[in-house]
Amino acid sequence: MSTTSVALIADQLLLVERALRVQGWWEASAPSAEALASVEPFCVDTLDFSQWLQWIFLPRMKAIIEAGAELPAVSGILPMAEQVYGAGSREAAELLKALGDFDKLISAGR
Repeated sequence: MSTTSVALIADQLLLVERALRVQGWWEASAPSAEALASVEPFCVDTLDFSQWLQWIFLPRMKAIIEAGAELPAVSGILPMAEQVYGAGSREAAELLKALGDFDKLISAGR
């Protein structure tokens, strides 16, 4: 993946974080180690989706980018977000757009 593509993805991750903060879904304290250690997809048994984005997804993507490691070949986070918030949610519109754009950038890089 080109340096430009990686930079665009990094910028998109900042927009995901911004959307979480704007909605007041950004938390100051991390969930328990047990909650973060869930093996279920999206930690659905222990975390809210916004918590999963903040404490699992964003840190993992940042680590991948900083290490220069291979980014995922595909991303399907938007459908999960639409399931959680509703596809037409006005409250989550900024977050849904940011996640949809992230999915597109990941797919475009392949």
